[in-house]
Amino acid sequence: MWDAYKKGFKAYLQLEKSLSDNSVEAYLHDVDKLTEYLQASGNLKAPEQLDLLTLQHFIKWVGELGMTPASQARIISGIRGFYKYCLTEQLVTADPTTLLEAPKLKRALPDVLAFDEIERMIAAIDLSRPDGGRNKAIMETMYSCGLRVSEAVSLKISCLYLDVGFIRVIGKGDKERLVPIGQEAIKQINIYKHSIRVHQPVQPGFGDILFLNYRGKSLSRVMIFYIIKDLAKKAGITKNISPHTLRHSFATHLVEGGADLRAVQEMLGHESITTTEIYTHLDRDFLRSTLQQFHPAFK
Repeated sequence: MWDAYKKGFKAYLQLEKSLSDNSVEAYLHDVDKLTEYLQASGNLKAPEQLDLLTLQHFIKWVGELGMTPASQARIISGIRGFYKYCLTEQLVTADPTTLLEAPKLKRALPDVLAFDEIERMIAAIDLSRPDGGRNKAIMETMYSCGLRVSEAVSLKISCLYLDVGFIRVIGKGDKERLVPIGQEAIKQINIYKHSIRVHQPVQPGFGDILFLNYRGKSLSRVMIFYIIKDLAKKAGITKNISPHTLRHSFATHLVEGGADLRAVQEMLGHESITTTEIYTHLDRDFLRSTLQQFHPAFK
């Protein structure tokens, strides 16, 4: 009974919403969790038969499985998306998720790297290795442009407008944005492209991908994760670092420097300004040091 709904939902996410494969799988996984609960409780109703009480029991069941509030909120978001599809396609006449409450989340600030820590990581790159120049170009580009890791691995040579200082980034949902790129990142991309990449064999279909692995194909997101983790370790940084840390650092440094939030939103490719506003809740030490430096009562 549910398979037809799931199949239609998948097509809707892919074609109407233009979501990535990973996002589509996440939504379908949320619906799978719901049907798993309905089967386990011996109450496999059709989507139009579910009510708010059933969904509340489902969320309680999910919580009892040991899922974190963030995971529970993610599942609720997926179920809401499913019912939005059902309403759009007139498969249901009412949305039982309207009054479904997500657990309260503490929005923790992610670890942010100071500029000197990023410089230490870049300095830790072994440029005598074949992948050294590539890794330096990756680090400079991700920090200079605030790229998601998926955007970095899929960055195309045809999307580089280095002569005018911009790159074209294809973000979530295949949405494109133009992002300024700094001089140091431009320099390292040119060194990599003209002195290293030209000597690599390139597999068919990967000719336009900028950053390649040793087999001549695009890098995986996991590979970027390992590169950055390794550089943090070599630089003696003990913070919880991931590729996304460079993006967080890019945004935080911009906001700390007084950048307009709308401009930061545009550069990050955030659909909602609310997502960008996390960077206004800056590190308390930064705020305190600013007060101590500029406010007469703190001197």
